[in-house]
Amino acid sequence: MNTAVIELDQVCFRYEDIPVLENITLTIEQGEFLGIVGPNGSGKSTLLKLILGLLAPTSGSVRVFDQQPGQACQKLGYVPQFATFDRRFPISVFDTVLQGRLGKTSRILGYGDEDRQVARQAMAEAEILDLQNRPLSTLSGGQRQRVLIARALACEPDILILDEPTANIDPRVEAGVFDLLKRLNARVTVIVVSHDIGFISGYVSRVACLNRTLVCHATSDISGEVVENLYGMPMQMVHHHTVIKK
Repeated sequence: MNTAVIELDQVCFRYEDIPVLENITLTIEQGEFLGIVGPNGSGKSTLLKLILGLLAPTSGSVRVFDQQPGQACQKLGYVPQFATFDRRFPISVFDTVLQGRLGKTSRILGYGDEDRQVARQAMAEAEILDLQNRPLSTLSGGQRQRVLIARALACEPDILILDEPTANIDPRVEAGVFDLLKRLNARVTVIVVSHDIGFISGYVSRVACLNRTLVCHATSDISGEVVENLYGMPMQMVHHHTVIKK
């Protein structure tokens, strides 16, 4: 029997008088690879912020490892949708990933050898160890995304949460990122928000369709009718097939 790591019970959230989420009930089990999809403004990022403890529900409850979300934050690794940085700031890939050790390191000042080793292991998992000395500003979009994933891994999370991790990168790079997430799912629970329901259905174990309210489906149950009900208009399911030339 799998263990529930995240539980939302009848969660509602509103910004002032604007309802964003209504009666969200969701249980995420250890080892799952859950995809969250929905149109713009459907509440996807808000749902993640509730799980992370950055927002509190208007009503209902959120439990992470049977604790309040803020009490379990060190067990969560988060990759934001937009990571802004000053391109003139001369930070390296290694130092960026090392930031993931903040709040985890036992050192009062600075990082220790263990922190550096964990950071290198995270870069190795994300397949960017060869980039560790490169300035972050010189990387491509796909490389920067792997740096952010490595930074999240450096906090040694039990759950990895990603908000649109492949936005604005090409399909070939997108496939590589999701292949990486699938491998990571062998040891961590993965929750990923995506705009591309057809693409992620080939990777995730369940799809949570969110548009103020939420309905979960097994990937085999995702159909054109489900997508139409979610987005409120007829849409064609698109599955990407990436051919890599040798």
